[in-house]
Amino acid sequence: MKTACTLILFWPLFMLLLSDESQTSKTELKCNFTRKNYSLIPADINEHVTILDLSYNQITLNITDTSILQMYSLLTELYLIENNVIILYNNSFDNLSNLKILNICRNSIHIIRKGAFTGLNKLKQLYLCQNKILQLNPDIFMPLKNLKLLNLQGNLISYFDVPQLSHLESIILYGNPWNCSCSLLNLQNWLNASNVILENENITMCSYPDNMKCYSIKTVPYKEECYSKFPSPITDDLHINFLSISNSTFNSSLNNLTRNSDHGPLGKSWAFLVGVVLTVMMTSLLIFIAIKCPTWYNFLLSYNHHRLEEHEAETYEDGFIENPSSLSQITDTNSEDTTEIFEQLHSFVVDDDGFIEDKYIDTNELCEEN
Repeated sequence: MKTACTLILFWPLFMLLLSDESQTSKTELKCNFTRKNYSLIPADINEHVTILDLSYNQITLNITDTSILQMYSLLTELYLIENNVIILYNNSFDNLSNLKILNICRNSIHIIRKGAFTGLNKLKQLYLCQNKILQLNPDIFMPLKNLKLLNLQGNLISYFDVPQLSHLESIILYGNPWNCSCSLLNLQNWLNASNVILENENITMCSYPDNMKCYSIKTVPYKEECYSKFPSPITDDLHINFLSISNSTFNSSLNNLTRNSDHGPLGKSWAFLVGVVLTVMMTSLLIFIAIKCPTWYNFLLSYNHHRLEEHEAETYEDGFIENPSSLSQITDTNSEDTTEIFEQLHSFVVDDDGFIEDKYIDTNELCEEN
């Protein structure tokens, strides 16, 4: 009786699990084309395929292959192990938004374009092991927002910058010729500070320099000078954020200037401003000339004549003696008044400015001679 009651209670749950498994088996479609000596991805595969294995062929993943891959948008797993892939081009897997596992191990990949993994938002496992990768730009992993496992085992990588992968749980790096100089300090700090597990840590060893070959890349004892040369990842993140803010501010200012330049001709306020600026500049120039070059207004304000040379004064005196008749016209005038007026008009004066008046003959002497 108890057994029957137990079966009755758990029967709906059992049927639910069974229906889920049957539904999964119906939606999951596997296609295996290994060792077919294919040079191109076949285009006649069922478009509802979810797991596609094309390992051990001659596929290069060229433009033709990537265009064919776009048809299989339901793929969740893709295996291209041991083919002839050399370059991963931009948008190679663009339409495979449901892909969760991508395995391209044991090829001859040495170049990965920055946008090679664009569109793989749901990818969780990426295998790039046993290729010929020399270096990796960490920006190529930016589209992989849900990546949990990254396998880079058996390449030619000696330096690896910290990837921006927030959901990464495990990374495999052994089998590379790691150069454990100061440049690898940031990677070590990231491995020790984050929750990412370094698989096979004990065999992920340094290759250079020779005195570091016995250390794992996670336990290398760096010198103090390395810490001064390479700041921590936190400092780098702050610097990157600052640069991004500065660039965004500059771009917004540039966009505002561009929009303002597209609004047609400028208003009258600009013409007024230009006039004011020109007026101020001209006034300043005149004031500067007046201060630095005072001789011109000294010449205008001076009522004195130029300095007479000695021979000019004697010549003028002789000419005045030879024409004494000019004084006969003032006989009716008082001699004393005449003398006083004459002295006031033709007195010899030496000014402070260095100019002298003409020296004339005294009227008393003229009268005595006459």
